[in-house]
Amino acid sequence: MADYTAPVGDMKFVLEHVADLPRITDLPGFEHATPDMVDGILFEAARFFEEVVAPLNRVGDTQGSKLVDGAVVTPDGFKEAYAQYVAAGWGALPFPEAIGGGAFPYVVSIAVQEMLTSASMAFSLCPMLTAGAIEALALHGSEELYGDYVPRMITGEWSGTMNLTEPQAGSDLGVVTTKAVPVEDGTYRVTGQKIFITYGDHDMAENIIHLVLARTPDAPPGTKGISMFIVPKHLVNPDGSLGDRNDIRVVSLEHKLGIHASPTCVLSFGEEGGAIGYLVGEENAGMRYMFTMMNAARLAVGVEGLSIAERAYQQSLAFAKERRQGTALGAPKGEQSLIIKHPDVRRMLLTQRAYIEAMRCLMYDNAAHIDLAHHHPDPDVREEADGRAQLLTPLSKAWGTDLGVECTSLAIQVHGGMGYVEETGVAQHWRDSRIAPIYEGTNGIQAMDLVGRKLPLAGGEVIRAFIGWMTEVAGSARSVGLEQLGKSLDEGVAKVTEATLWIAGSRDDIASVLAGATPFLRLLAQVAGGAYLVAAAAAAVEADLDVAPDKVGVATFYTTQLMPQVYGLVPGITAGIGQLTAVAL
Repeated sequence: MADYTAPVGDMKFVLEHVADLPRITDLPGFEHATPDMVDGILFEAARFFEEVVAPLNRVGDTQGSKLVDGAVVTPDGFKEAYAQYVAAGWGALPFPEAIGGGAFPYVVSIAVQEMLTSASMAFSLCPMLTAGAIEALALHGSEELYGDYVPRMITGEWSGTMNLTEPQAGSDLGVVTTKAVPVEDGTYRVTGQKIFITYGDHDMAENIIHLVLARTPDAPPGTKGISMFIVPKHLVNPDGSLGDRNDIRVVSLEHKLGIHASPTCVLSFGEEGGAIGYLVGEENAGMRYMFTMMNAARLAVGVEGLSIAERAYQQSLAFAKERRQGTALGAPKGEQSLIIKHPDVRRMLLTQRAYIEAMRCLMYDNAAHIDLAHHHPDPDVREEADGRAQLLTPLSKAWGTDLGVECTSLAIQVHGGMGYVEETGVAQHWRDSRIAPIYEGTNGIQAMDLVGRKLPLAGGEVIRAFIGWMTEVAGSARSVGLEQLGKSLDEGVAKVTEATLWIAGSRDDIASVLAGATPFLRLLAQVAGGAYLVAAAAAAVEADLDVAPDKVGVATFYTTQLMPQVYGLVPGITAGIGQLTAVAL
C-alpha cells in the first residue's frame, strides 16, 4: 500500500503563482508570514502528517470508532496523534495571535488542511468542525462565552461540533423540534435528539463544545424561530476547570460506508431533566449564526475532495509503475509491460492529475480571496474579493467533492480487480470520499445557491468580472506563445457566457433555472478549472520555471480532453423544467 507524500512543491507553486501569496502576506497582520516562514510551515506540516497521521488512515478504517459503556473510543493511535497535533499547534494556525492563534493567512492554513485530510480524512473532521465552531462563536458569541470556550478550542484541548439535523429534518432545518427552555439563572434547559453529529463524542479532547440549534418556547415557526446554544459535554466551572457531565447521552453510532474512524453520533439531550445550554447571540437568530459555521466549512469540505483525490492518485500511480500486465504497443512480443505504458491507464492517471491540479488552484484562490475580503485595508477591494469568494465557494465545495468521488473511482479502476479488494486500501478512498458531496448542504443545494444567490450578486457584476478574468487569462496565454491554450479557453468561456445569459434572462421561470442549476455549476467549474490551469501554465512559462513543460502539458490535456466534455451541458441547462416533469416517476 502506497504511503502519502505531501506534494509541497505543487502547493508552493499554486500559492505563489496562482493564489498570489505575496499579495496576501503584504496585508496588515501578516508581516511575520515571510516566504521562509511559510516554507518552514509547509515542510514541517508535511513531515508531521506523513509520519504521525497518515499511518493511522488504514487503522482507522479497519478498527473504526466504537461505543463502549456509553462513551466513544477512537481507533488505536488516534488519541495519541491528536495530542501531538494539539501540542504542535496546527489547529491554531489561522486564528488571531491575541487569542492564541498563529495569525497566518487562511490560504496557508488551507494548504496545511489539505495535507491533514490527505493523511486521514476521518481524523481531519474533528479539527475542521472545531474551526467552524470557533468562527461562529467569534462572530456571534458574547465576550463571556468567547472567553470561556474559544481559547481552549483554538488550542484543540476542546473540540467543537454543530448539531443541526434531526430524524424528521434532513436538510430542512425549519422543522427541527429540539427545545430550549429558559431558567432563572439565565441558562436554558435543552431537550431533544440530534442525528449525524460528527465527533459528537470521542476520547481525544478534554471537552466537546456542541453548538445546538433549538427552539425557545415562544419561537415563531420555521427557520425564523431557531436559536443557537452552546451545550458543553462537561460544564465549565468559574475558574475554567471542568465540572459535572452535562445531560447528554450518545444513543448510537451510525454504521457508515466510509470514514469509519470518525464517530457519527445520535445524541440525546435532556433525558434527565434538560441539558444546560447557553444562548449564543440573540434568540431566533440561530440559522444566521449557523450559516457562519456552514459557510466556513464548505470550502473545507471541498478541500476534502482535493485531498482524498491526491492520496488515491498517488497510490494508483505507484501501482501503475509496479504492476505488469499485457504487452504495450511497441514492446517485445510476449513481454509483460508495466500498465502505465498502456494508453487507457495513462489517460486515467492524467485525468486524476489534471483535476487535482485544477482543484488546488481553485480552492487556494478561493481562500486567498477570503483573506483579501477580511484583511485588505481598501473597502472596495474587500467588497470585490468577498464577491469572488462567494462565487467560488459553491464551485469549490460541489465540484471538488464530485471530483473526489470520480478520481478515487478512477484510482480503483487503475488497480483493476485488485482495486475492488479491500486489502489494497484503495477502495477506502472512494468509500471515504462519498460523504463529502452530501456534507454542509448537498451539491444540489450548492448549485441552487449558485444560480439563485451568487450569480445575481452586485447586479451580476461578480460573475461578469469572473468571466472577464477568464478571458484575460486566455490573452495572457497568447502573450507567452500558448496560442492553443488561449483558443481552447476562449471556447469554454463562450459556453459559460451563453449559459449565464440564459439563466439571467429566465429569472421569471425559477423552476426552469433550478432545473438547470446542477449542470450549470459543473459547466462553470469545469471551465474555471481550465482557466486556472492555463493561468498556471502561462505563469510558469513567463517565469521560465523548470516546471513549465509539465504545467503546459497538464493544461493542454485538460483543455482539449476534459473541459470540452461539458459543453454538451448547455442544452440541459437551457431545457427548462418540462423534461423533468414529463415522465412519471
